[in-house]
Amino acid sequence: MTITTVGIIGAGTMGNGIAQACAVSGIHVVMVDISDAAVQKGVATVAGSLERLIKKDKITAADKDAALARIKGSTSYDDLKAAQIVIEAATENHELKLKILKQVDAIVPAEVIIASNTSSISITKLAAATGRAERFIGMHFFNPVPMMALVEIIRGLQTSDATHDAVKQLAERLGKSPITVKNAPGFVVNRILVPMINEAFFVLAEGLATPEDIDAGMKLGCNQPIGPLALADMVGLDVCLAVMDVYLQEFGDSKYRACPLLKEYVAAGRLGRKTGRGVYQY
Repeated sequence: MTITTVGIIGAGTMGNGIAQACAVSGIHVVMVDISDAAVQKGVATVAGSLERLIKKDKITAADKDAALARIKGSTSYDDLKAAQIVIEAATENHELKLKILKQVDAIVPAEVIIASNTSSISITKLAAATGRAERFIGMHFFNPVPMMALVEIIRGLQTSDATHDAVKQLAERLGKSPITVKNAPGFVVNRILVPMINEAFFVLAEGLATPEDIDAGMKLGCNQPIGPLALADMVGLDVCLAVMDVYLQEFGDSKYRACPLLKEYVAAGRLGRKTGRGVYQY
């Protein structure tokens, strides 16, 4: 299958990032959201990102114009019919994703691949909401999409080899380095990352070191570009807590219990950068 047009549902942070990666790689994009304002904001974000790349001499003004010309914003799912693959990049909400996927499944031709950019929801469960489980797959990009090389390609129970291979080729065309993952809570990266963040909260709660020293230790001792507590503030402490709760529920293993201090911060509204205060003050 040759993919010339990618449909994207959601013009937010992940959606517009995926749109940029596709458009810069010469692929046409249809980016759909619920309002014209949301769509225009998404396109404007891409334009701003490309402008910064011009200033860094990564692309030319002509490259920017060509990329933007490949992005069509829309509020109609009917426009997704032109795509060979539709990537759902809506908010990480199970019911919302199911509703969107059922709508898309009913509108786009039977041969179109549907992918979800979910970071935690079961691909097998989402696939079951469509009539094309063998042509359904997880395509988990990492934020910020234009900069991050990784894409987790997640196979549901019924995902076909042809679907997997087509999506892997697409990721490589976008200049990404895909890894293939079986369906399981958190897949690979978040399954390892979020419990590490949670453990950093236990270390902090036990008073073993200051937040600054915990982060410095992991940066200098494990060569991480950012410490786990600063990363938690960036991700959102509420998101970290929600992910740990999913793991505890899905695996039934007490090693995934969330640190009480993490729960306390979330209860206090200290969610990280987005609220101006998390482990650190912003």
